[in-house]
Amino acid sequence: MVKERSYLCIDLKSYYASVECVERHLDPLTTKLVVADPERTEKTICLAVSPAMKALGVRNRCRVFEIPRHVDYIMAKPRMALYMEYAARIYGIYLCYLSEEDIHVYSIDEAFLDITDYYEARGLTAKAFASELLHEIYRRTGLTATCGLGSNLYLAKIALDIMSKRTPDHIGILNEESYRRELWNHRPITDFWRIGPGTQRRLERLGIFDMGGVARANEDVLYKTFGIDAELLIDHAWGRETTTMADIKSFHPQSKSLSRGQVLICDYDYPKGRIVVREMAEDLALDLFSQGLEAKTVDLSLGYTYRADRAPAHGSVAMELPTSSVRSLADAAEALYDRIMERESTIRRINLCYGSVRERQTRQYDLFMGAEAQQREEQLQNAMVSIRKKYGKNGLLKCMDLQEGATAIERNRQIGGHRA
Repeated sequence: MVKERSYLCIDLKSYYASVECVERHLDPLTTKLVVADPERTEKTICLAVSPAMKALGVRNRCRVFEIPRHVDYIMAKPRMALYMEYAARIYGIYLCYLSEEDIHVYSIDEAFLDITDYYEARGLTAKAFASELLHEIYRRTGLTATCGLGSNLYLAKIALDIMSKRTPDHIGILNEESYRRELWNHRPITDFWRIGPGTQRRLERLGIFDMGGVARANEDVLYKTFGIDAELLIDHAWGRETTTMADIKSFHPQSKSLSRGQVLICDYDYPKGRIVVREMAEDLALDLFSQGLEAKTVDLSLGYTYRADRAPAHGSVAMELPTSSVRSLADAAEALYDRIMERESTIRRINLCYGSVRERQTRQYDLFMGAEAQQREEQLQNAMVSIRKKYGKNGLLKCMDLQEGATAIERNRQIGGHRA
């Protein structure tokens, strides 16, 4: 008989806010704290709010101006490097209990663990193993974690998202039988992973309001409404999930891409936007080159200053050959910007993507650029990569990075668009 597998899904409660509380020697569960940059406007988004703020009705990812004026709270400036350091420490804790092959980091504050082959070796039940792990995280970092324990990856996630909120030890437990018994009538259906408002509306038009309704529905109708996505929806309605940790570890996407995006701090007109696009294109191309990759396509999206009738501008272009040339890719991105940007408009968002990325192949020389010139360009790019590795991205700048509206210097001080 095949042994039933046991998966954990662990989430660090109000992660960024909790780290800031721990660093201040404050209780993360009772301290009123939000993580937001005080140097930005009141429209800036709070990256995290502490549980005490949530208890007052302040929702996560709100904007600063939405916090009630009468609430007295601490505003902590984001420190992304610190949060990554804590995440590395917690991953090190996981490695004290499991092999890396049985750990999948889902996000900076959430991870899946396959504990099937570990808990009995320690003389524990699966729940006791989970409890020990949560206590060790708290002992070594001061952070409170919640956990879902399930017989497959999906049930572990649902046990975390829904069931762990109902238990005093913050550990939710589900198998297929208990899932159907306890959660088939649970509402709103958007509490379930991968079901957003759009899916909810389409289900409601079919008279379906919960997972029990999905399980009992006519499958032909579901496939007609959702296409191939109905297969996963039906499986999840029954608490089934065929993907294993081994499947995740062995997965390799058929196509790859590298992308970069930023939200501008104010409206940018055509000339200023052009500077930023060039900066982003050169920086992303150098990252591509440093990883030994090359790209075939360039995609650019521009989000105009908000207007209800204004859709984002988008365009793409295919290179003649896959390339890792910073000059060629940046020229293509700049030409694309010139083509799609409305000259009299202003923008607030820029997203750039290099697609059809692959390992760099043997050099095919350009008929319009001599072999010697291309070799010099590659040597120059190697030198740029070496300087950036040694001195950081701001160790090597161009004149355009000093122009009005340029954002590269400030962005290079950030991680994920936030202060490092």
